Amino acid sequence: MPVVDAVAADYLDDVTFLAVAGKSDLDRTAARANDLLTGNLQWGLDDSIWDLYGVPGQPATVLVVDGVIVDQWFGAAPEDLLRERLDRLVELAA
Repeated sequence: MPVVDAVAADYLDDVTFLAVAGKSDLDRTAARANDLLTGNLQWGLDDSIWDLYGVPGQPATVLVVDGVIVDQWFGAAPEDLLRERLDRLVELAA
């Protein structure tokens, strides 16, 4: 999540980031997530979200506006590509 950390603050008023944890227990996940995520970076532990959005593993990104998937990809994205896609997301949400 280093790239997400690098850009999240620039989208503080426009985008909420949700990191979906899995493959661990709630206590271990909570302890680590609370150290890593702040501001508009939130987390959840709900394996059903993976199936809901068709995510087979990590890393994966799903961009949603008003409950509709507007973009998604599997694998890490470089910072410039992530910013381009987030800018498009913000435009769609306006």
